[in-house]
Amino acid sequence: MRVIFMGTPTFAVPTLQALIDAQHEIVAVYSQPPRPAGRGMKLTASPVQQLAEQHKIPVFTPASLKGATEQAQFTAHQADVAVVVAYGLLLPQPILDAPKHGCINLHPSDLPRWRGAAPLQRTILAGDTNTACCTMQMDAGLDTGDVLLRHEFVLFDGMSFGTLHDAMSKIGASLMAETLQKIADGSATRTPQPKDGVYAAKITNDDQLLDFSKPAARVRQHILGLAPKPGAVTALNGEMVKVFGATVEDGDSAKPAGTLLDDQLLVNCGQNAVRLTSLQRPNKTKQDRSAFLQGFPVAAGTTTNLPKK
Repeated sequence: MRVIFMGTPTFAVPTLQALIDAQHEIVAVYSQPPRPAGRGMKLTASPVQQLAEQHKIPVFTPASLKGATEQAQFTAHQADVAVVVAYGLLLPQPILDAPKHGCINLHPSDLPRWRGAAPLQRTILAGDTNTACCTMQMDAGLDTGDVLLRHEFVLFDGMSFGTLHDAMSKIGASLMAETLQKIADGSATRTPQPKDGVYAAKITNDDQLLDFSKPAARVRQHILGLAPKPGAVTALNGEMVKVFGATVEDGDSAKPAGTLLDDQLLVNCGQNAVRLTSLQRPNKTKQDRSAFLQGFPVAAGTTTNLPKK
């Protein structure tokens, strides 16, 4: 099939590679424009663009697809289908309508649960134990189109956003390749979604702040849902510190939540306590607990009160 691939981050790379391996004719790749990155803030092409260029596939990086020129250029590719994986731009109706079989999106949640920008993080943050990866026929709504294929996935205890991201990226690549095969041979079926769904809002700065008044299991889930990025945040010794790992231990119900029960980062919670195991100070590298404490000791009795502005 003649395929336009639309994607930007590392999550989308396995799907593009799977379609190349399946010998589809990738007539164009669309990706977000290069962004400043690294210490020197050098303009850097997205992971998807880099892979496409390795395979000498034409790459287009428009800042928007709303203009008539961009839409005419897109239509001129005469694609059978467009595959969309974490692209990052809204697709106007003329773009959705241009390919023969429309635009097919890979979405890493059990639709209609967690439609929107941050489905993987929200899955972990909510403590979901089951999810799915779906391919979907895109329409004008936000992740509301008919589901084509669905792969169920069971989360294990302690699964982080990063681990789920990598697992779904691989599952999604295989699922999309299977979806295109079914479209090509005419066996694809479509299952309409219910109108009501759960929205996966973008992660904000407020979402990063840890609340130790909650039970320790929920605090740990919060940390896992934001690891390895953007990271959960708390205050230690007057600094805002990112936290990427924790274990649940017994707490002290006589002491306030947010109080350190020892000098090894055991923080009292509303129920039980969490021991912080992986942390990062501002402008420093991520460290395990022992290395962190060598350069930044935190005494028992310290509280995690936020610094005053």
